[in-house]
This record gives sequence, C-alpha cells and structure tokens, in this order.
Amino acid sequence: MSVTDIQKETFINLLEQIRTHLQTIQKQNKELSRENLKLKAKLENIQKDQTDIFSSISESERITMRHQVNGLIEKLDKHLGE
Repeated sequence: MSVTDIQKETFINLLEQIRTHLQTIQKQNKELSRENLKLKAKLENIQKDQTDIFSSISESERITMRHQVNGLIEKLDKHLGE
C-alpha cells in the first residue's frame, strides 16, 4: 500500500467516525428537544395553577393588610424623623 492509499483510508475512517458521532449528536438533540417540549408543557400547567398571594385573599383582608403596612411605614417615618 502506498502512502496516499493509507492516507485515503485513514481519511475515510475518520470521516466515518465523524458521521457516526454526528448522527449520535443529532439523535441526542432530538431527544432533548422532545424532553424540552414536555418540560415546557409541564411548566405552563404549573404556572396556570399558581396564584399570587393577593389573589388568594379577600378584599377585606387586603384592606387590613394595607392599613397595617401603612401603620408600619408611619412608625418608621416617625422613628427616622427623630
């Protein structure tokens, strides 16, 4: 076998290894894409079920909480003003 034949064979072997590796990576990419879609759908379902803290309490409770916060702010203002 001549040197060029050996080089050609080496090149072909390396090229085949690259193709195999590329196919493996493409397969992994497809699997990850599918998994990503499933996770996104799961996240959307979780987000739909979630509510913020204020939507879960009544209006009267919100007003009470607002008065308490305002009272604390006034106390802080008085304390810092002295």
